[in-house]
Amino acid sequence: MHSNLWVEEKFEDFLGIKFKVEKVLFSGKSEFQTVDVVETKGHGKMLLNDGLIMVTERDEFAYHDMISHVPLFVHPNPKNVLVIGGGDGGTAREVIRHLSVKKCTMVEIDEMVVDACKKHIPQTASALDDERIDLIIGDGVQFVKETTEKFDVIIVDSTDPIGPAQPLFGEAFYKDVFNCLADDGIVVAQGESSWYAMDIQQSLLKVLNNVFPKTYLYSFSNLTYPGGLWSFTFASKQYHPINDFNAERVEKSALSFDYYNAPLHSAAFALPSFVKKGLLGLIDN
Repeated sequence: MHSNLWVEEKFEDFLGIKFKVEKVLFSGKSEFQTVDVVETKGHGKMLLNDGLIMVTERDEFAYHDMISHVPLFVHPNPKNVLVIGGGDGGTAREVIRHLSVKKCTMVEIDEMVVDACKKHIPQTASALDDERIDLIIGDGVQFVKETTEKFDVIIVDSTDPIGPAQPLFGEAFYKDVFNCLADDGIVVAQGESSWYAMDIQQSLLKVLNNVFPKTYLYSFSNLTYPGGLWSFTFASKQYHPINDFNAERVEKSALSFDYYNAPLHSAAFALPSFVKKGLLGLIDN
């Protein structure tokens, strides 16, 4: 037993966040990254890619609720959904809870992540065997470039813009995303920390502004990402995330959530003043 094993994620050269590890469940190196699953003392099982915390059982619902239900409740009738990344399975799990969704295509580049989560973190990965999920192990950048399918909602559930995820933050990628979205399509993407990565938020929103008529940022709170306050970008061809949101649909869906709810949906788009100042001119109100 590792009596004094801690995992520490270091952010740049001035911040570290540590978690007590009870047991190492999986450790491997794929062609893209190192992949580790550990059992922690206070946060359950944890997935790390290249030493960066992706998911913990204790707070994964905050991220997965907010990346999926926000766009799916804004779009009036999402039937065909694409998830890029999301190898732990949590986003696809939430997507298929929406009865309107007939098919969820999930394109994850790293099979090792999927296999490790299926084996060790069924909390997020258990839905990956659902018949409505079409799991493709491949490059999401290539997929949106080549597909002839049209999607109502695209969710970019990526890691930080380093390594295999870097192209997912570029303009060429988002032009392809625009092209494979339906005429009223929405794309939501992991949008980094306003505290520590506003420069990345600014460059991502500039890209989205060049491609989409409407761009927004919304935030949520979690336990395990640096700074605790994290964001998603929301870009759409026509829908406004609050004005075109019908709270009654959330009630009528009869879905229960651990983080998301109708009042929170709109509140998530209310940004702290330092964020509004820093992103001035880059987001619609």
